[in-house]
Amino acid sequence: MRVPGRLFATEALVRAMDNKVFEQVRNVATLPGIVSASLAMPDAHWGYGFPIGGVAAFDEDGIVCMGGVGYDISCGVRLVRANIPRGEVSPKVLGRLADDLFTTIPAGLGSEGAIKVTEGRLEELLDQGARFVVEQGYGRSEDLPFIEELGSVPGADPSKVSAHAKRRQRSQLGTLGSGNHYLEVQQVDAIHDSTTARVLGLRAGELVISIHCGSRGLGHQIATDYQHTMAAATSSYGFTLPDRELVGAPLKSAEGLAYLGAMRAAINYALANRQVLTDLLRQSFERVLPEAELEVVYDVSHNTCKEEEHVVDGHRQRLWVHRKGATRALGPGWPHHPSAYESIGQPVFIGGSMGTSSYVLAGTSEGMRRSFGSACHGAGRALSRTAAKQRFRGDQVVRELAAQGILVRSHSVRGVAEEAPGAYKDVGEVVAAVEAAGLSTTVARLLPVISVKG
Repeated sequence: MRVPGRLFATEALVRAMDNKVFEQVRNVATLPGIVSASLAMPDAHWGYGFPIGGVAAFDEDGIVCMGGVGYDISCGVRLVRANIPRGEVSPKVLGRLADDLFTTIPAGLGSEGAIKVTEGRLEELLDQGARFVVEQGYGRSEDLPFIEELGSVPGADPSKVSAHAKRRQRSQLGTLGSGNHYLEVQQVDAIHDSTTARVLGLRAGELVISIHCGSRGLGHQIATDYQHTMAAATSSYGFTLPDRELVGAPLKSAEGLAYLGAMRAAINYALANRQVLTDLLRQSFERVLPEAELEVVYDVSHNTCKEEEHVVDGHRQRLWVHRKGATRALGPGWPHHPSAYESIGQPVFIGGSMGTSSYVLAGTSEGMRRSFGSACHGAGRALSRTAAKQRFRGDQVVRELAAQGILVRSHSVRGVAEEAPGAYKDVGEVVAAVEAAGLSTTVARLLPVISVKG
């Protein structure tokens, strides 16, 4: 180990973690160029190379590691406020909204959207991200300041994306996908930090919408392609690795630069994807609940490698921060915050499951020092998908949630079983651990009202 391993969690959460998490934290600590520590968030569980919930920063003499980003590149959450109290929406209207969202939002394994991006314009999309689709009429220009990187991460290189990866995205723009991805209408149940909530426009009792998805088949294929490229690079540069899933390449190498260019293109695709879904969301609300005014609160990813400046041992350094199932949670004053949010830390969204709370957090100055401005991204799985299917029945989960006033619309009963609330850790305990560690502050708790899943 070149640096220590550090976990942020309660004792109970640590004891519940699979031993593979500790092994992976240790393995990441051996990588060339790693700075300060190999980190894991309280929702950490076993992943590919890095633990899910893993964070590691590398200096310019270090490597970029595909396992530190994962296969669902730039999976993330966008929060949209509806500016309408739930109490003003009848159960009948909520039912109509649930049905309309289910038919409007393409979801499920292999789902296809109505938007077809030609090969020539795909290069522009991968280079410009959400800005490109806004120019095509999907959403509003005022959405862009409230998306990380203003909707378009610099340094994307579409030429480094394989033809196969580009083909895989065909008809997938504006789709949720499957697995743990969802669109959820939620109620702001409790305000924990009234000052920050006021800045974000969050008010108790009002409706908000979370969109959780990533770069779909394009991002997955980029990861698959570069897993092979990185394996060859690891061998040619003479790296000795404790785990073959930690293959990587020097940041300044041809292979490293190619992966960064392709990965950034996938980030832009994910940001564009969530932008198109926001446009579809507005269309659905306009049909069913036209008095609502849908405004983007923020959009942030949790599977990325970002070039950032951080202070390490009193010195400011340029670092490449890998966050795998961990959310960027920058503190107040970060230069790329929306101007409206200058006084607060970056918004962070922690998703629960269909029957549990989700949370809005804000980054802190302490988190900048302790975790490179990073926080958790969800509750973290307590059961594997196979174990969840053995324990829960999807149709029964839907009925139980309906009895609690939560409307679930899904294309897959099996998928509901895999994502049952009981398959996840206690999200409240995870959030409390992040706050106790000083990585973020809790702003608001959200409760599910409608959940649309693949």
